[in-house]
Amino acid sequence: MRAVDLIRKKRDGEALTAEEIEFLIKGATHGSIPDYQMAAWLMAVVLKGMTRAELATLTEQMLYSGRVLDFTDLPRKRSDPLEAIPGFVDKHSTGGVGDKTSLVIAPIVAAGGLMVPMISGRGLGHTGGTLDKLESIPGFNVNLSLEEFRLVLSECGCSLIGQTAEIAPADKKLYALRDVTATVESPYLICASIMSKKLAEGIDALVLDVKTGDGAFMKQEKDAVYLAELMVETGKRMGKRVVALITDMSQPLGRKIENSLEVEECIEILNGGGPEDCRELCLELSAWMFQLGSRTSSVGEGKRLAEELITSGRARDTFREIVRLQGGDVAVIDDPSRLPHAKHTLDIVNSRAGFISKIRCEQVGVASMLLGGGREKKEDSIDPAVGIVLHRKVGDAVEIGTPLCTVHYNAHHRLEEVTELLEESFMVGPKAPAPSVLVRQVIGA
Repeated sequence: MRAVDLIRKKRDGEALTAEEIEFLIKGATHGSIPDYQMAAWLMAVVLKGMTRAELATLTEQMLYSGRVLDFTDLPRKRSDPLEAIPGFVDKHSTGGVGDKTSLVIAPIVAAGGLMVPMISGRGLGHTGGTLDKLESIPGFNVNLSLEEFRLVLSECGCSLIGQTAEIAPADKKLYALRDVTATVESPYLICASIMSKKLAEGIDALVLDVKTGDGAFMKQEKDAVYLAELMVETGKRMGKRVVALITDMSQPLGRKIENSLEVEECIEILNGGGPEDCRELCLELSAWMFQLGSRTSSVGEGKRLAEELITSGRARDTFREIVRLQGGDVAVIDDPSRLPHAKHTLDIVNSRAGFISKIRCEQVGVASMLLGGGREKKEDSIDPAVGIVLHRKVGDAVEIGTPLCTVHYNAHHRLEEVTELLEESFMVGPKAPAPSVLVRQVIGA
């Protein structure tokens, strides 16, 4: 078997056999197939697509290129009123601006009796990353070994870490190639990348939050639905319970954007407050995790349980325990002023009376990245203190001089560029638009 023949076969639109895909992925992982040949094959996939059987094989090969975790021997928490012992569940978001739900959902679901082994990523471009937000908590360690990960999980029902060298190394190899060869956007490659990492966690069920709109990678809803269908089908083929929610990213989620500011907002939600849209999405995603994880018999019951866990303070206390076990400063939970804060602030004000008709979501994300809250390149460092706080969102009335948002910054060198981007991001019209639907569709229910 030769790589060049398999490249030609995919280039000509033919389906590869399971053995041929196994040959390619093992060759890429171990270095026997050079990067230039794998890059050519990846481009052929982008141009010609894959069959569902090919995608299932690709995901499986990437999954088993490394270690698949097994936590079945851990003592699982029994959750009244059900007699059954619940399982391991996780949630994955395809990314957006202000998307901080993992920091709320993980402690809610763990407090409710399920196990949440969450392996997360970092931000790139205009989208934020869960690991970067967590690292804004002084001392919080996301680089646990798998044994430390297991210990934290057994102690409090949840742990949040980054991808280790043992988890899906084929994905690490292929993603690095995709990033520099314009082959990131293929829904088949996105699906295999996400699902191989998530299934390596040893979970029983997975809830997918697939974003669509200006601030998402999938701008068109039909593209988000197609990706969601691929991921749901792939997960079910591998024996997992999977559901995908198509959710709105036409404007930032919540009001605070980037790292320590988003941690503040998560603490607000866990204390029973916070912005309505972010709180509602956290409750909805938690409810689906409870239902798929057999903690509740319905999504409605799961939502009521999630609300109760916030009201009682149990979810907040679980977050405090996660922070403690992973080396973070637990005092930030009761005193968020201990989080990093920027030295300077600047208000962006409105110049026309009316209603906010649109927010250019991706542009707001880019502005926050330019402040130092995100990365233009993977090797860029993050300033955890900077970011943007929105004061007005779509549908809100504004007058001339109304503050639209506040920029939190430490350096002046790109402030003019950031200010210009933000001033252009808020569109004002004569009347309020119809409110957008937060959860547009559910796939795989």
